[in-house]
Amino acid sequence: MRYFLIAAAAVIPALSAAHAQDGEGTRVRVGLGAQVRPDFVGSDSMEFAPLFDIDTARGDHEFKFEAPDYSFGIPVIDTGSFEFGPALNLANGRKDKDVGGLPLGRVKTTIEAGGYVNYEVSRSFYLHAELLKGLGGHDGLVGNVGADYVWRDGDKYVFSIGPRVLFSDSKYQRAYFGVTPAAALATGLPAFRPDGGIHGVALASGLSYQFTPDWGMFGYARYERLVGDADDSPIVRSKFGSRNQLSGGLGVTYTFRM
Repeated sequence: MRYFLIAAAAVIPALSAAHAQDGEGTRVRVGLGAQVRPDFVGSDSMEFAPLFDIDTARGDHEFKFEAPDYSFGIPVIDTGSFEFGPALNLANGRKDKDVGGLPLGRVKTTIEAGGYVNYEVSRSFYLHAELLKGLGGHDGLVGNVGADYVWRDGDKYVFSIGPRVLFSDSKYQRAYFGVTPAAALATGLPAFRPDGGIHGVALASGLSYQFTPDWGMFGYARYERLVGDADDSPIVRSKFGSRNQLSGGLGVTYTFRM
């Protein structure tokens, strides 16, 4: 998930530098919309949330492809086909009220920081991987590897779809999927201590379309299936949980030059 305030804070200084070095200037595309997503990982309930996006391109070059579920990243190495840099994400927390008031242990909203790698195999096929560490909140390691097949006509339209494999360490999985002995006594759920490993597989698709050079739209849809210890979790198996995780969003974009 990319968040506008984080993105803007990182991108604006880069825009100024790019503008100074590039006589063509820089195009900036800002997107704003709404999305629906699970309350927390493994939740059966959904929440509405804002959806933001920001992209930049030099001159009349087309905007670089980014799948909608990539974490926000800043390239420090960019050869054109290979890209590497730091990444940030904000992961939803979980309160007792989200699980019917059961005292399963609160998970605070977590800033996740780490790195990502993109590789453009061809104009139509991309590989992506990222690994992030929770700073507070779940305190665990979480990451994913995936691929995207892309159809595009410059910036007129871009459609992508591709699979994901999601993995995490035991700290992450115990925060969201585990049930401690104390919580088991208080809730009646069986105690459960998951290990790290693959916790989900997903399919994500994205679309952007320009109605005019200035105005456009963007959206995404994503289905995630929890597997392994996450699928076996008493929380996921309870009436408050689900192994099927759906999310999607839609918004408008505006493009301007700097």
